[in-house]
Amino acid sequence: MRILVVEDDRDLNRQLVTACRDAGYAVDVAFDGEEGHFLGDTEPYDAVILDIGLPKMDGLSVLEAWRRDGRLVPVLLLTARDRWSDKVAGIDAGADDYVAKPFHMEEVLARLRALTRRAAGRASNEVEVGRVRLDVKAGRLTVDGNPIKLTSHEFRLIQYLMLHMDKVVSRTELVEHLYDQDFDRDSNTIEVFVGRLRKKMGIDFIETVRGLGYRIVSEK
Repeated sequence: MRILVVEDDRDLNRQLVTACRDAGYAVDVAFDGEEGHFLGDTEPYDAVILDIGLPKMDGLSVLEAWRRDGRLVPVLLLTARDRWSDKVAGIDAGADDYVAKPFHMEEVLARLRALTRRAAGRASNEVEVGRVRLDVKAGRLTVDGNPIKLTSHEFRLIQYLMLHMDKVVSRTELVEHLYDQDFDRDSNTIEVFVGRLRKKMGIDFIETVRGLGYRIVSEK
């Protein structure tokens, strides 16, 4: 899962980025509204953390511009605790959720999980397919109850495929959602990660759709 953090306070931006990366997300950053708007308009994020009080272009204007252009990315708005009017304006502008400053980082991560889960049509942090169970909150994958030790990129890949179950996902789409903007992207590494996952899991779980990509099929 790949997210964008738009926050002009550099200390808070750094804290958010660190927490999100530790939670397994690929993260891009912006420090003003114009940069944030550009990235959100041109990159395929799974969610955005967006501050209202930004230089150059305020957060509400950024959000309204995205929604006018049909950008449906889930947005978690950061608001001032004593400005209830900002919260109302943010929801009206198209925000999916908000959290008031100061906040606990655990709350931000929980709301972020909820946004990405709902965007994928899932009601729970756990996804189970046959012998395989994915716990998004815990960052844990098990097969027959046995935990599978994964790298961060392997976990992002299996998480993306399981949250988009029954859909054929191209290597290009996986690259766009597994790596942040500064990563040296190479779609050939996706094939390597899939091979490692298959070996570690020990079961025929990830289907290759020749010429198109990969798919995990739900049980019928």
